[in-house]
Amino acid sequence: MQRPTKFDGQLTFREELHLQRWDDHRLYHHSRINQSLHLVSALSFLGAYVALFFDPVIAVLLGWVVSMTTRQAGHFFFEPKGYDAVNRATHEHKESIKVGYNLQRKVVLLSAWALAPVALWIRPTLFGLMERPTTTWEYLHNVSVAWLVIGAGAVLIRTGWLAHTRGLQTGLVWMSKILTDPFHDVVLYWRSPSKLVRGELLDPMLDVRTES
Repeated sequence: MQRPTKFDGQLTFREELHLQRWDDHRLYHHSRINQSLHLVSALSFLGAYVALFFDPVIAVLLGWVVSMTTRQAGHFFFEPKGYDAVNRATHEHKESIKVGYNLQRKVVLLSAWALAPVALWIRPTLFGLMERPTTTWEYLHNVSVAWLVIGAGAVLIRTGWLAHTRGLQTGLVWMSKILTDPFHDVVLYWRSPSKLVRGELLDPMLDVRTES
């Protein structure tokens, strides 16, 4: 990934998208395991995008069960939480400046995701908002609808918050980044599994170090 040039004044949409992607890479994706899991997640999301045209239920289940699980596992379990010498920043500082969902916000989001199937098992119609399922597939359909609402709501709520606190463009840029991350992650991390197999647990981030 090429480091961005220094922009002066008001950023264009494309320039800010470039910077958000760069910051996301250099601050939150040092672990080769995390990068490899992001590759798996990205490929699964791309499959989910295709499946949306044929079977939305399969698309949502693939997106949440495979894509989100692998993606967030990389952040929670494998990304270093200590002092980041490359960027000269503590983990706490990086969490406080993260544009999107930091780990604390992700806990709330993933809790809602995990509780949705339980809620629909206890209240199959969700207080009359859904049709009562009579088969396992219908139950999974209701779960996928709930997960779709949770996912879309998470993106729209964060976009709205960023638009309110940092400007409309920043919010829209972040939303665009989230929706296109699968494509970008494939380009960025397709070599990570081979480097991991060769024993490189952490990305040396030579491009970032050159900038520092």
